[in-house]
Parts: sequence; C-alpha cells; structure tokens
Amino acid sequence: MNLFEITEDKNFEPLAEKLRPQKLSDFVGQEKILKSLGKMIEDGKIFSMIFYGTPGTGKTTLAKIIANSTKSNFVKINAALAGIKELREIVKTAEDQKSFYGKRTILFIDEIHRFNKSQQDFLLPYVEDGRIILIGATTENPFFEVNPALLSRVKIVQLKKLSAADIKKILQRAINLEKNLAVEEKAVEIIADFADGDARIALNILEQLIFSGGVTVENLSEILGEKIRRYDNGGDNHYDTASAFIKSMRGSDADAAIFYLAKMIDGGEDSDCNMCG
Repeated sequence: MNLFEITEDKNFEPLAEKLRPQKLSDFVGQEKILKSLGKMIEDGKIFSMIFYGTPGTGKTTLAKIIANSTKSNFVKINAALAGIKELREIVKTAEDQKSFYGKRTILFIDEIHRFNKSQQDFLLPYVEDGRIILIGATTENPFFEVNPALLSRVKIVQLKKLSAADIKKILQRAINLEKNLAVEEKAVEIIADFADGDARIALNILEQLIFSGGVTVENLSEILGEKIRRYDNGGDNHYDTASAFIKSMRGSDADAAIFYLAKMIDGGEDSDCNMCG
C-alpha cells in the first residue's frame, strides 16, 4: 500500500494532512520568519504569538512544529466552536501538566478573530503569567480583529503567501513518494500557479490527479475548471484594491484603474454601493 492508495480506513486523512511537516527542517517557505523563530525554537524559548496570513501558508503546521520541538503539550481549538467553559478546562489541564510533568502547554486557537471580547479577555491573565503559551491563527488583520489588551501580550507574525517555487517543492516531495506515477512537469507548474500561494489547495488538487490516474495536463483541465480568484468584500483585499483603484484614477493611469475596477467587479462588489469610499 502506498501513500495515495484509497483504503477502507474511516479515518482516511487528506494528503495535505499526511504530508504536514513534523520538524522545522521540512518546513517550506517563510524563510525570513524562520530566521528569528528558528533560533527561538532551538533554544526552547517560546512566547505567545498570533500567526496572520492567507490560508495554506503554514500557520497550523508551524504551531505544531514549535510544540514538537519544545516538547510542549499541544491543544488545538477552533474559536468558532469553543467557549469560556472549554477554555477553563484547558487552563486547568495546563496547570496540571506544568505542576506534575513540568511541561508547558501551547494553546493553538484557529480563527482567533472569531473570539468575542469576553473570550479574549479571559485569556489575558493566563497568557501574561505564562500558564499557557497562546498561538493564534487568523486570516484577518489582527490589529482590527483582536483586542488591544491581548495584542499587547503577543507577538504578531505575518506569514506571506508561498511562492510558486515553494509550492512546486511541496508538490515534488509528495510526488516522490509515489511509484509509477505519470507526471508532466507542465501540470505541476500549472498547479503551483493555480494554488496562488496556498499549499493545501495544491496538495488537494494533486491528490485528485493521482486518483484520476496521473499528474497530466489533460487530467488537470478536467479538475480545475475556471480559476477562482481570492477576494474579500469586507476585508483587507477590498480596501487595498479600492485604494489602488482610487490612486490609479488620481494618477490618470487608465489601464491600472480599469484593472482594479475589473478585479472588484469580478470579486463580487456591488456596483450600486459606495464600494470605493
């Protein structure tokens, strides 16, 4: 049985989960961040952080690597599903882990921007005195979505979209694990471009291709369809694009103004609303 063979295991994991790096040396991309975090992890000096970046850039993976490398207890929750009751239980367990085993607890909160003010405030004393090491993850700008009191107790780490070269490296690592697989380099390049910096999307596409019989351009064209552009009508992308549109008009750059206007319309902006204000 190889990595990609479908089994009857009910706990079958997606390829992106199976290939999640377990150590820092296997982590791809984010070189600038790793220059500072790498030394910290090696020395076992960890502190509370919020990872901010687009999907598929390695936020969860990096948090797990930090926990593994520092031999810390790792607890993962999703802010959309967890409440203060669950947080109390986690803090109690963290205190026991530290008292009985001398182990720190890393609390990884996915989508931390979904926590309301009271939930965020609950974390303050435990983050401040180190009873838990908080690592939050968000695709939203934390300076707008996270309370200032919590922001003052954590380090903001922005993860950039992965480059096409990074995506190709991740894809090739997966491909190398499969024997007798038909692979066209052009197909790999198309996946890397299509993924737009999201390693999870790239690996999900690769997995579909393998189940389809090969990583070929022909199979890929059937799977991909039309590329979906990433755009948010109420977030940073909206405001950045609207700002660029306005600056292009003020600078009399007609081509740029048309490009940004088309991007907003394609992204679903309402042409009747005050989208550029």
